Amino acid sequence: MAPLSENKPPQRNGQRRPRRWILVLILAALVVIAVVAGVVIDHAEPILRARVIETLSMRFKSKVELDTFRVSVFPALQVSGGGLRIFGEGRQWAIQPLIQVAEFGFQTGIRDLFRSPAQVNTVYVKGLELSLPPKQERAQMKNVAPQGGKIGIIVDHLVSDTAQLVINTDKPGKLPLVFSIERLTMTRVGPNEPMHFEADLVNPKPVGNIHSSGSFGPWQADSPRDSPIQGTYSFSHADLSTIKGIGGILSSTGKYDGTLVHILVDGATDTPDFNIAICGRPVPLHTDFHAVVDGTSGDTYLQPLHAKLLDSWVEATGSVVRTKDPQGHRVELDVKIEQGKIEDLLKLAVKRDPPFMRGAVQLKTRFELPPGEPDMADRLQLAGSFQMAKTSFTNPEVQDKVDAISMRSQGKPKLAEDNIPDNVKSELSGTFRLLEGLLSFSQLQFQVPGTELNLSGNYNLDGNQFEFRGKVRMDAKVSQMVSGWKSILLKPVDPFFHKNGAGTEVPVKITGTKSELHFGTDFHDKRRDSD
Repeated sequence: MAPLSENKPPQRNGQRRPRRWILVLILAALVVIAVVAGVVIDHAEPILRARVIETLSMRFKSKVELDTFRVSVFPALQVSGGGLRIFGEGRQWAIQPLIQVAEFGFQTGIRDLFRSPAQVNTVYVKGLELSLPPKQERAQMKNVAPQGGKIGIIVDHLVSDTAQLVINTDKPGKLPLVFSIERLTMTRVGPNEPMHFEADLVNPKPVGNIHSSGSFGPWQADSPRDSPIQGTYSFSHADLSTIKGIGGILSSTGKYDGTLVHILVDGATDTPDFNIAICGRPVPLHTDFHAVVDGTSGDTYLQPLHAKLLDSWVEATGSVVRTKDPQGHRVELDVKIEQGKIEDLLKLAVKRDPPFMRGAVQLKTRFELPPGEPDMADRLQLAGSFQMAKTSFTNPEVQDKVDAISMRSQGKPKLAEDNIPDNVKSELSGTFRLLEGLLSFSQLQFQVPGTELNLSGNYNLDGNQFEFRGKVRMDAKVSQMVSGWKSILLKPVDPFFHKNGAGTEVPVKITGTKSELHFGTDFHDKRRDSD
């Protein structure tokens, strides 16, 4: 009987042979699978490309072009492409796409792709450009769509980098509204469903960062202006110095709701260092506002805005409308101050600290700020009226002079000569107009007990022109304003100045600059009324 060891080699050869065949079969199977997959992919690409074009055509009711479309199955089913263009009707929109996408891509399971509707987890888009036609041309978009469509697509997430939205207009003098969006994320993008989004963008003027989240849609292809939108926003680090004439860093938060053409916005802003160029002094400014925004034009209508400047509240209603020539925004507001403080307004407009006056103020004015290159102080237009009550001057020397004038005009010259402060309160009112940096006053009235001063004139905001003329009326006669022998000598003069029911009436003028003012009589002014 042969030893067992002599039978082992034939057994080992017999085991190798089946293993080799198994390996060969596996390799062959993989080759077949690879060949089949290649054939499937090769045939799937044009089919999927056609179905994507048809679905987008049906979805947006427009002609669609797609330059490149690629499909791969390793390590998962991946689809990518570029040069996507969606057109509209009309000469311009047959050439200029309504929607352009430079690059796109997504990854999904084969089963999800061929469901009805197809399911895609995340689509990545780069270089998205949306151009919305003018209102009159948007109705034509409904006629562009081919009929039918084989698949629907639901996208759970859409992530877009460097997107741009352009809303065109055919109104003369109006520019297209352009939104540049750095990053946009939308969820659950499906037929006849609202799109939930988060967006980050840089506002062009004032320059600042905006973050917004909410929902948009469903998209109304026949009337995009009526597409619903709602959400919240935050606007941070907005540099107001990018708007000529003002400065400060603004932040704002709020919420919005409505349709694209009629968005209701409620929000608030805070600018701790707001300033205007003519002064440059920073003051805190807070606003609360309710506004109606036309998302297709950017035009904004304030209804109303409440602003708190230090301890004074300002109410404004009006509009901010985009213009083409010159390019920018035209601001038109009706401004009202019911209970304000003079010193708060002066801190904003005058460099001197402390402000030279304090007291209560009421004001109504029409505020117009057209667009243009000049500073805000040269473009700003105002027309209105004001009243100041219980005012006093912070400079003791000026206040002493006002006290003395009041005492003398009441026939109390000895009180005017003592060193006891009287702290007489002044009243000031008038109508005004600001145009091209020149502030003109008419019916300007200054009153203290015993004295009424009526003036008209001009004041240049840069302080280089100051000219007012008018009349001062006092209760006392000329001789009653002084004491002792001077009073006796002036009695013959009293009849010359005792006019129109006043003890004394004298024509006066105030001229000079902000650094050097001159007060005097104005008997040679031909413009004053003769009596």
